[in-house]
Amino acid sequence: MKRPRSGGGWKAIGYSLKLARRVGWWTMWKAMRSKNTCKTCAVGMGGQLGGMVNEGGHFPEVCKKSFQAMASDLQGALRTEFIEKTNLNQLRAMTSRQLEMSGRICEPLYLAKGATSYKVTTWEHAISTLAERMKAAGPERSFFYASGRASNEAGFLFQMLARLFGTNYVNNCSYYCHQASGVGLGMSLGTGAGTVRLEDLEHTDLYILIGANPSSNHPRLMRSLMEVRRRGGRIIVINPMKELGLTNFRVPSDVRSLLFGTEIASQYVQPHIGGDLALLTGVAKDVLERAGHDSKFVAEHTEGFEEFVKEVQATSWDSIIDQSGVDRETIRSIADQYCKAKNVVIGWCMGITHHLHGTRSVNAIANLALLRGMVGRAHAGVMPIRGHSNVQGLGTVGVTPALKQNLLERYEKTLGIEAPKSPGFDTMACMDAAHLGKMDFTLQLGGNLYGSNPNAKRAFDAMQKIKTIVYMSTTLNTGHAWGTGEETFILPVLPRDEEPQATTQESMFSYVRLSDGGPTRHSNARSEVSILAEIGRRVFAGDGRLDWTRMESHQAIRELIADMIPGYEDLKTIEGTKKEFHVPGRAVMDYKFPTATGKAKFHPTPLPASIVTAGQLRLMTMRSEGQFNSVVYDEEDLYRGQERRDVVLMNADDIRRMGLKPEQRVRVRSEAGEMRYILVREFDIRAGNVAMYYPESNVLVPSAVDPLSKTPAFKSIAVNIDAEPDM
Repeated sequence: MKRPRSGGGWKAIGYSLKLARRVGWWTMWKAMRSKNTCKTCAVGMGGQLGGMVNEGGHFPEVCKKSFQAMASDLQGALRTEFIEKTNLNQLRAMTSRQLEMSGRICEPLYLAKGATSYKVTTWEHAISTLAERMKAAGPERSFFYASGRASNEAGFLFQMLARLFGTNYVNNCSYYCHQASGVGLGMSLGTGAGTVRLEDLEHTDLYILIGANPSSNHPRLMRSLMEVRRRGGRIIVINPMKELGLTNFRVPSDVRSLLFGTEIASQYVQPHIGGDLALLTGVAKDVLERAGHDSKFVAEHTEGFEEFVKEVQATSWDSIIDQSGVDRETIRSIADQYCKAKNVVIGWCMGITHHLHGTRSVNAIANLALLRGMVGRAHAGVMPIRGHSNVQGLGTVGVTPALKQNLLERYEKTLGIEAPKSPGFDTMACMDAAHLGKMDFTLQLGGNLYGSNPNAKRAFDAMQKIKTIVYMSTTLNTGHAWGTGEETFILPVLPRDEEPQATTQESMFSYVRLSDGGPTRHSNARSEVSILAEIGRRVFAGDGRLDWTRMESHQAIRELIADMIPGYEDLKTIEGTKKEFHVPGRAVMDYKFPTATGKAKFHPTPLPASIVTAGQLRLMTMRSEGQFNSVVYDEEDLYRGQERRDVVLMNADDIRRMGLKPEQRVRVRSEAGEMRYILVREFDIRAGNVAMYYPESNVLVPSAVDPLSKTPAFKSIAVNIDAEPDM
């Protein structure tokens, strides 16, 4: 498959128009322009300023991902005869794309114990049965998992349902993506969110992008990066893979960029997979050796500097160069640019967090920012590039195993009840318990927990041991086929632009939007809140602690949130005023850090041991340009020139050194599992490293987690690659 010469551009426009033609031009236009938050990434757009408009008022702000998600929601209904005549084995043979494109789920589906196919059931049977199963399981054998697509209102009610039930086994999808960012930033800066707003990027003169590929996963961010370069600023990209869209991108909404393209990376650095921590340590070491740090800022606004310096000085240049895979001169060049810049933003994604040392890598980013006072003021800061459109909001409203102390106190005071105090389980801990046969019930608000899990075989075994699994979904996914329990329910829910009441979402820039909702396209699907309220009524009948009928009102939920969540006070009036807002205190200003001492903290970050031995390669899982998280919209990966997904991308030197050839079939093995008959494809990736597509390659990912964030190492996998025998 031929690769284009740049990302974005006319191909992206043509693709979006093709989707619009498929569902109807006017239908797509009305949906995209409605006053609803974009359904895909956390960069955010839409809301009360109108569809395809960002918080700065710029139009059009849209990308292929937005069109893909909307087209999925605009498709017809999943046919009853299809679901009842297709058995589990047939569903398991379907690809993620085929399942997604099978139609909108419009009736509750039920997989009975011992059955081989789902059957359509009634809402009464589904709700009454699952409520009984939940009560029978009890709080110690139940867990609650939410996707970052759910609204603040649904998320808040979801965690209330769990905690009133008596459990803190409640978590969200961030544990498998950016939890290391929240933990690491919390340790260093006192806040788990990014410290910049979108408008800060308008003043950035150096943007350091580490372990991220926004050209594929957050395309609208590319406009901001284009503007950095257009103002004369610089962008340093740090990524083991040479990504097309990070070298040259044509922003469709900008005529000059569309016609001529925009160079994105002014410097492109390709470290080893997982070598970012060593590289960041090297840059900090160089800054210190040239006395390029802001000693006044460090003395007045930070602590832990001496211990940090001691660790950096004790780390040899040889170990830094060996572990990072980056030469001394390149590290010196990065440090030189960093010391000369006035307004620096450091952005990253899961190339940083998906390692056993992910949290420490985030600490290292914060350390580097603190060295020159690039946190705590306007136009500079740290920026985790989050995935789902409301994953940050779910963390804010308490969809976490443990509530912060101030939130816990407000929770008990506002509701007049005692919250459970037992330790909560993160996502992997819940899966571990299920694997041991210690979970009988799970309620899952969106997402695809099976498809998101490392060690796919273990995840399958774990979910098979759960007595009752309840999914709340809009379309089919691989979890419905593979992640089944003894009995399984799928409850059809409405996407946010079909909600009968307004909902809210929070972007990665801590900007809270109001979504109006809209007309329902499929009559028997229900809103997430109405389903959760009905479950609450059944489970807590006669309880009296919470008026579950009142909780069907989104406004009533927002009033509770406003009373309980610091910074969300304006949520109480947002539907009436239509005034969207930034959560106060997130963009740290005036060097006032929300820590016990009011100061930020340096953390020593010793280098980890190598994960590979002789003959092994480092594997990272990756997403394609044609997918969003675990949802695959297209089998092809346009920007990487791949027309299929059963491939391993390798450096040309590694292919030759190992006696392999492009297009040869190989076996890829790790401690967790193996994949057979995978095609070798040559790609510009750092030698000693390979890449394969997620979620298919999850079978190779071990279940081990970062001890601080509990995030699996989806990008730190030691593998062996062997030629398959000739077929």
